[in-house]
Amino acid sequence: MTKKIKDKVPVQQLLVPKYILNISKILTKISPLIASRFAARLFLTPFKYKLHPREREMDEESVQSTVRIPKINRDIIVYDYGEGEKKVLLVHGWSSRGTQMSKIARSLKTEGYRLISFDAPAHGKAPGKISMMPFFIEAVHYLNKVCGPFDAVVGHSLGGMSALRAIREGLKTQKLVLIGTANSVTHITRDFAKNMKMNDLVASKMKRYLDKKFEQDMDLYSGAESAKYVTTSTLIIHDEEDVDVAVSSAHEIDKALTNSELYITSNLGHRRILGDEAVINKITTFITAQSL
Repeated sequence: MTKKIKDKVPVQQLLVPKYILNISKILTKISPLIASRFAARLFLTPFKYKLHPREREMDEESVQSTVRIPKINRDIIVYDYGEGEKKVLLVHGWSSRGTQMSKIARSLKTEGYRLISFDAPAHGKAPGKISMMPFFIEAVHYLNKVCGPFDAVVGHSLGGMSALRAIREGLKTQKLVLIGTANSVTHITRDFAKNMKMNDLVASKMKRYLDKKFEQDMDLYSGAESAKYVTTSTLIIHDEEDVDVAVSSAHEIDKALTNSELYITSNLGHRRILGDEAVINKITTFITAQSL
């Protein structure tokens, strides 16, 4: 499968084994309720994959450590890359790892920045089987406490939603970069169900189940909802052909923010966008520019 073809296939469909998709279809026909519980388990289970060659340099040159996040009682793997006084936190997306934005990290390292990133619980080298957005958010807060403050935060996909929520909850930073970041948790669950060969009924039941499990409406974690409370200078980057997160999310988040710039790309999808030179230059210029 070529890169261009992969860009048109949601990452969940690329990573999930076919037998799981078959089970999902069967359960949906037999019992939407049972299917929703099965979907919820899948929804909280990230898939791991081998380290990509482009990530090796950052993986080999960074100082890595295992850190326990007290509030969630989970371990993360922290990557410390570069030696500059100015610091940037990188927050990866679902089913990814701390070296996901290695090319962005390399560019900022060249500009004299120190990059801090992490494998969220059950991602990359971090132990565990289950993860969730609140784990990402708590990891961001903890790293800000022990490694911050950060001059900028860069988040991809779920990492962008987590960064927005953390800033809403009090994290201070001068610049924020959101790449392929989703807006609505409800839309995420619907897209997930669709990718798992399930329907909207299963998605709605799964959403209600997760709301009850975590004792709150998960839509409160939506990108645009958090953005209402964020005044940080923000660069929003999104590809118009992103099949994992619709480009409409970028416009909705941009509308909710009070200090943002929207940069729409084409033909890069949800993942290749992280390695595009024009995108990397845009991010580097945005972060290194002096605030007025």
